[in-house]
Amino acid sequence: MSAAAETEDLDRLTDDDFRLVVRNFIAANYPPELRNAPRRLHYKDTKGWYRTLARKGWLCPNWPKQFGGMGISASKQLIMLEEKERHGCARLNEMGMTMLGPLLIKHGTKEQQDYYLPKILTGEHIWCQGYSEPNAGSDLASLRTEAVLDGDEWVVNGQKIWTSLAMDANWIFLLVRTDKTAKQQEGISFLLVPMDSPGITVRPIPNIDMGEEFCETFFDNVRVPKGNLVGRINQGWTMAKNLLSFERIGSGSPRQSSYALGRLKLLAERMGVWDDEVFQDRYTRLRLDLEDHKSLYQEFVDQVRRGEPLGPDVSMLKIFQTELFQRITETMLEISGENGGLFGPLEGNRELNPAGLFLQSRPATIYAGSNEIQRNILAKNVLELPSR
Repeated sequence: MSAAAETEDLDRLTDDDFRLVVRNFIAANYPPELRNAPRRLHYKDTKGWYRTLARKGWLCPNWPKQFGGMGISASKQLIMLEEKERHGCARLNEMGMTMLGPLLIKHGTKEQQDYYLPKILTGEHIWCQGYSEPNAGSDLASLRTEAVLDGDEWVVNGQKIWTSLAMDANWIFLLVRTDKTAKQQEGISFLLVPMDSPGITVRPIPNIDMGEEFCETFFDNVRVPKGNLVGRINQGWTMAKNLLSFERIGSGSPRQSSYALGRLKLLAERMGVWDDEVFQDRYTRLRLDLEDHKSLYQEFVDQVRRGEPLGPDVSMLKIFQTELFQRITETMLEISGENGGLFGPLEGNRELNPAGLFLQSRPATIYAGSNEIQRNILAKNVLELPSR
């Protein structure tokens, strides 16, 4: 049966039956040595799984079928995420799948869609995101990396930072300033740039766990074809906000906290505190917070399923999930005793890595737009509070 025909059949399944199909496929095909990786893996590590999903036609469940995606409902997309997390699947190099692909489908030309989308599906193009800068992270509209049109090419100069897995990518999508005289949010454009372009330098930034996930990326007179601009000139901010809404519902998924709470239970049993009344009270509060968050998340999933655009209130998801993730991992560290100082998993159980999960939770409130910025968005656009 072809991948397209199989996807048609999946659409007809109930959510429970679909979950079983996904669970069985992951169990049979995901490399066991990559389960519950203690840190973010690189493309060389996950390439086999990436290609397995690509051959199955399951790489981009959120894309419409005519572009090579699964075109399945939002609830089924959530099920796929939940099952991957339940099994301990590593996060892929997903910028092309979850962010650039949906943007090109909505704003790209047919030529751009025909060229870039198939290469994401095959893994020929691995993308990274060029948004944040040293002085324009949370205040993204203040970015200074500029692109100046010179004949049929853009000339790009500037610096990006916290470019996740840039060392693995062969393409980057950039927000660049194309009009210095316009208001901050009105002079920004969206550009697609090959990473092997002369003038690009990538420097990895070691994390506190000595892994290398983030990078600095420098652009020194990098020349980019004029046709690599997506959408209209100086209208990149509008598209960037669309991408951030895609990212925000993803970063607001309860899967991180669900996984961490499961590990907290296992750790409490191992450390002999599971039956302690004080711990049970704390665990129950965390569990109830997670159930509340799942209900909120489902409301936004239902909104996506109905084809309704996500509003600024989606920022609540990112705030609640990431702060809950941190509270759970803080509790893990507190009951770990001397094991809390270990970077790796506990002896005898690869699924118990309290310090690793704790460190993963620290930047969660910063990436995808810091929680302080999310609260400002809610205050201004949802509660309509004054700026001063």
